[in-house]
Amino acid sequence: MTDIWHKPLILSDTDRPTAIDDFHPAEDNFEAIDPKTFIAIEAQSLLQTVDRTVTEAGRLVLYRSITHPGYDAQVLRQKQAALQEIETDTALLSALTRFIENAASGERSLKHLLYGEFAGGLATEEPASRTDKLEFGGYGYRQYRDGTQFAVDLVTNAGAIPAPQSDYLRSLRDAILTFGQSRTYALMKGPVFTTGGKFKTRQEKSWFDLYLRFNPTLFKLLPTLIFFAAAYGISLFFEILMPGFKASYFSYGLLALTVPVFPIILLAMGVSDRDSAIYPLRKQFRESPELSRAIEALGMLDELLCFHRYGKACPGEKTLPVILDDEQHRLIASQARNPLLIETMPDYVPNDIQLDPSGRILIITGPNSGGKTAYCKTVAQIQLLGQIGCYVPAVAAQLVPATHIFYQVPDPGQLSAAMGRFGHELARTREIFFNATARSLVVLDELSEGTTFEEKMTISEYILKGFHQLGASTLLVTHNHELCERLQNDRIGRYLQVEFAAGEPTHRLIDGVSKVSHADRVAHAIGFSRQDVEAHLERQRRNEGNAD
Repeated sequence: MTDIWHKPLILSDTDRPTAIDDFHPAEDNFEAIDPKTFIAIEAQSLLQTVDRTVTEAGRLVLYRSITHPGYDAQVLRQKQAALQEIETDTALLSALTRFIENAASGERSLKHLLYGEFAGGLATEEPASRTDKLEFGGYGYRQYRDGTQFAVDLVTNAGAIPAPQSDYLRSLRDAILTFGQSRTYALMKGPVFTTGGKFKTRQEKSWFDLYLRFNPTLFKLLPTLIFFAAAYGISLFFEILMPGFKASYFSYGLLALTVPVFPIILLAMGVSDRDSAIYPLRKQFRESPELSRAIEALGMLDELLCFHRYGKACPGEKTLPVILDDEQHRLIASQARNPLLIETMPDYVPNDIQLDPSGRILIITGPNSGGKTAYCKTVAQIQLLGQIGCYVPAVAAQLVPATHIFYQVPDPGQLSAAMGRFGHELARTREIFFNATARSLVVLDELSEGTTFEEKMTISEYILKGFHQLGASTLLVTHNHELCERLQNDRIGRYLQVEFAAGEPTHRLIDGVSKVSHADRVAHAIGFSRQDVEAHLERQRRNEGNAD
């Protein structure tokens, strides 16, 4: 069985809960997708399109999958097999759905227990809304009871799930059931016996251990009875032994004084329980590998159900791509559609994708607004969806998981006097090239802008030949058919161009290189053609003549 667990796990072992932002790719911390690519391929929008998770754990797992997709082909196949089992076994699907829904209603209680700050007092309201911390009134008793009960119920409900056939599903179910056999689970189920900052379960405690049972409530019966019995005993002492001094009245006064003292004693016990029991116990819970893996399994089960729901809701054809295990990247899809556009554009024009060793350099030419960028984003997004084990909007597909997905677009916001546009874009291309391998997918939206035409041709040519020798699947969007001719002379690359019908782009890509300039058509469309300029100047002259 392949290791299906992603590191780090989503349950934080610090005093701060894991958040979505913790998984966002950073310049110094990314795996398959760097921050610039994450933005360029609209990964955040892709997440929102796919997300049908029910639990917070599921959302964290899904976000981590999209920001840090794995590239182990065997794990992806196991994930797909689990998804297919859910599709065909209605009893299993119903059981998993109930399990996730039950968990969703209580998972916040565990988060509150593990990461809450308990300020004291008698209030136990929800966390304050004006702070990023989980701050509660009270001493954590309610959070302790609810949080530990959630963990106990998680194991109980997992036991009601029918035994799956697929390895992936079976591993997730077993992870939760295994937590039920751990010491952490025994502590959470209770009772807990404590003394001097040490804790024992019922199974660990012997008859000779001087451990007290921890009762997670502020109002404890035994201490309350002892307190009032002691107060009554004192009053009785004065009444019996000192009758001549009207001690009965004194004893009644003493009893009256104990009433305001009692809440103070209760609050002191609350502070003691919080600091000596609840905080130390929850630290053990946070650091428990068994609990971490159980919550991870919960999120991964929710992610699978999310993919199932996405597949049902996805308009048109969808498929689970065949996962190939090869040393060189490959992506082949039939009638692929853009995952972000198909919901708003029911008539979206599909295109085939073919990136394989014989055509690993793909050059796309044609005018603006013809569908080139949409095609490139479709390639990257389908690669990403397939690489997290999700359905892709295509009739059929197969892919090799990419170790890196790179997408370069012009970034005018990063210009500086020292480098200019050409320097910044070339630096980005260099960064991609030196990190790419034969299992990388690279998309380049134009190359070497901001320099002379001849320099652009020369630099673009050796860069593309470099990617060709690396073996990376590389897409280039360009308007320069001259570059295509240079590469064709060396038998490098496949070439697609935007198809036109009746003078308008069909958004379908066909074989070939576009050599026709559509600049005049675009200028006419936006009202800035040569005729528009001349007409504007003529109107200006007439207006000036009328003014004179």
